Amino acid sequence: MKISIITVSYNSEKTIEDTIKSVFNQQFVDLEYIIIDGGSKDNTMEIVNKYKDKITKVISESDRGIYDAMNKGIKSAKGDVIGILNSDDFYYNEEVLSKVINEFELDNFDAVYGDIIYVDNFDIKKQVRYWKAGEYKENKLNFGWIMPHPAFFVKKKVYNDFGLFNLDFKIAADYELMLRFLKNNLQIKYLNKTLVCMREGGYSAKNIKQRISGWKELYQAWRVNNLKPPRWLFLTRPLFKIHQYWLKNKE
Repeated sequence: MKISIITVSYNSEKTIEDTIKSVFNQQFVDLEYIIIDGGSKDNTMEIVNKYKDKITKVISESDRGIYDAMNKGIKSAKGDVIGILNSDDFYYNEEVLSKVINEFELDNFDAVYGDIIYVDNFDIKKQVRYWKAGEYKENKLNFGWIMPHPAFFVKKKVYNDFGLFNLDFKIAADYELMLRFLKNNLQIKYLNKTLVCMREGGYSAKNIKQRISGWKELYQAWRVNNLKPPRWLFLTRPLFKIHQYWLKNKE
C-alpha cells in the first residue's frame, strides 16, 4: 500500500527540517510526501527546497488557514492511506510508517492510530506529556477522549466518503473530523506504540481567547453531527488531559 504523508507549514524554519528528516528516515514504505506551505515569509521554503528531489509535491501559496492547507494536501494525495504530520512534529522512530502500513495490510481497517509524546520546545529529548490513547470505546467520547490526530492514519477512501476538514471550524476541525468518522462506524485499529513527537503547545492553546473559542467548537462538533454534547465535557476533557503529564513512555 502507498502512504501519503502531508506536512502543512507556515514560517516553520526552526522546526520543519526535523519533520522532513523524520519522514525520509522511515523504513520499507511506498511513500508519497506532500508539503503544503501557506506562503511563508521566513526561510521555510529554502529548507524545503533542499529536499525537493525527494518531496513528491510542494505547494506554497496563501490559504484560509491550517485546515484549508490540510484539505489541499488530501485532495492532492494519491496514496491508499493518508497521515498528516505538522511542521513542528516528527516521527518517534524510523519504523513508524512500516508498522502502521502493516496493520492496514493485516486486516481491512479503515484507520489506525497510536500514541503521542509531547516534548519540550527547546529540548526535544525531554518529555513533557504522554498521550496514551488506548483502545476506542464509544462511551469514552463523553469524557473528552478522541484519537490523537497527528498519530491518526486513515484510508483516502474515508475522506472521499465522509468529507474533509470542515472550514467552519478554526480550532477544532480535527476533533470534528474524527467525531464524524467515528459516528460512521469505521473499522479502527489502536496500535499500542508511540508514533509521533509533538513540541508542546499548539494553535488551540495559544491564549485564553482561543481556548474559549476551542471549547465552543468542541460542543459545535457534536451538534453538527447530530449528536448531543456531553453535559460535563468542559470538566472531563481537562481532567482527561491532566493525567497525561504524569504518564511516562516505557518504550
